[in-house]
Amino acid sequence: MTTLITGAGLVGTSYAQQAVRRGEKVVFVDPIPREDFIRSKLGNADFTYLNEDVRSLPGLIATINEYEVDTILNTASVIGKKVNDPIHFGYSLNVGGTQAVADAARLAKIKRVIHISTFGAYDWRKVGKGPIKEDDLLGTGTAYSNSKVAQEMIIEAYALEAGFDLFMLRLGNVFGVGHFWGGSGGGQKVQDLVIAGITGEPAKIPQEQTMDFIYLYAKDCGDAIDKCATIDVPEENVFNIAYPVKTSFEELVEIIKNQLPKLRVEIIPGNPPVNKAAPLDISRAKKMLDWEPKFSMEDAFSDYISDLKSQLKQ
Repeated sequence: MTTLITGAGLVGTSYAQQAVRRGEKVVFVDPIPREDFIRSKLGNADFTYLNEDVRSLPGLIATINEYEVDTILNTASVIGKKVNDPIHFGYSLNVGGTQAVADAARLAKIKRVIHISTFGAYDWRKVGKGPIKEDDLLGTGTAYSNSKVAQEMIIEAYALEAGFDLFMLRLGNVFGVGHFWGGSGGGQKVQDLVIAGITGEPAKIPQEQTMDFIYLYAKDCGDAIDKCATIDVPEENVFNIAYPVKTSFEELVEIIKNQLPKLRVEIIPGNPPVNKAAPLDISRAKKMLDWEPKFSMEDAFSDYISDLKSQLKQ
């Protein structure tokens, strides 16, 4: 089996770590050079990296044909406020890129597409205190949230038209060793806290990033995607993938500080945090994917810290 992975970031490489252990081939497409980052994640495992834009339908089809791809993992998106900077670029990548992926899957007769969505797709103005189920209301009206809802609607329509298997995963905020070019303020915040705890330098966190949040460790994320790549198609195709709890900023800092006592935090004054997140219901993933987090938050950070220390030594 060969998987085409759009976007060479934390989510795509976390799945690739699982795939290469099975002897699967992985092909990354990303317009920004990421070979060093991929190598830091996969070690000596074999992979292919192509400097290609996900919005290029001819490029995607040529790659699929050359490498005999049968599965696509679509992770390529900008995140959060980066979608607004400027909005026409954010929508060109998030919406246009997803349509190109869906068209390529249709034209090349791809067997299975795994699309990465987000807990940010829910309409946090109306969903209440949770736990939030997959059938709840979507779209907060922000550029990011609505772009992710549009992605889901587009790729689902293509799957029905073309007949490929489709899994859509609404992830919590993924943390792990990453580059966060896509704009994950939550992922960057967590990494800044861990680096500060290792180095002893203060972590300078914008006030607006001190909100309650829904988290997911990258290796648990990779495991969930791996199940979607290998299992028989279940009755449903949308799944919440996250820790089924809401974590406050104070709880996050405490978990990290218990393992890195040198951690100091400075809050940069600014916009106050907006606490809209509610726990996600992951019972569907448990039942149909046989998935739930293997790492507790404490174990996840122990593992993360070990990985990041290794990276910093290189």
